[in-house]
Amino acid sequence: MIREALQYLISQGQANILKENGQAFSDKPLHLVENPTSKAMNVHTLSGLVGYLKSEFDGKDPVIVHVLSPTEVIVTSPLNGDAKRDYYIKAEALLPTFHFDRFYDTDKFNIKLQSVFVKNEDRDLMLKVVGNITEDQVKTVKDDGVSQAVVAKVGVASVGNVEVPNPVLLAPYRTFLEVIQPESEFVFRMQSGPECALFEADGGAWKNEAIDNIKGYLEASLKDEIESNRITIIA
Repeated sequence: MIREALQYLISQGQANILKENGQAFSDKPLHLVENPTSKAMNVHTLSGLVGYLKSEFDGKDPVIVHVLSPTEVIVTSPLNGDAKRDYYIKAEALLPTFHFDRFYDTDKFNIKLQSVFVKNEDRDLMLKVVGNITEDQVKTVKDDGVSQAVVAKVGVASVGNVEVPNPVLLAPYRTFLEVIQPESEFVFRMQSGPECALFEADGGAWKNEAIDNIKGYLEASLKDEIESNRITIIA
């Protein structure tokens, strides 16, 4: 009796497959036993990702290098039989912090300009304006919504009305350091305090340029592997 009871319970756990109108149906839920897939290890440079791919450490199978964003690149395998991928390595850029659309006092803004932005003509012009404000309160003598003029030092011992440049063309560190940082336009504003802020004004177009720069770097660095069809780069 016990044996019969156990056999009955076992049979209750087994799925019965029925066919109707050319389709298969089960009277119980079925769960696919999937092939195992790997999780990506993390690096923070494109050169680290390139070094891993050139080493062929995990084999010579074809891989896909996907540029997900200006700060993220991942390497995966083709789809397996379960329509899943292995994730081999992921590069995430380590970047300095700057908050756009937020006002900084002039001392902090001055430091950020020198440490977070690539040196160019507009950056140097802004440094001159920010470094020569003479009052605790910014006296706006002209503001047409586009350009401002403020009171600042214009000589060794004199003050005058100084035009605040707008828009400004700047290149913040926003993508991997191995590639050129895209320049884009910003609106530069000042207010009492004195405080300064930058507002992005290119609609995010710099992101496409950064992604193209990353793709170009990878194509140049992995030329042999691409030509042998071992690596496919998508961006």
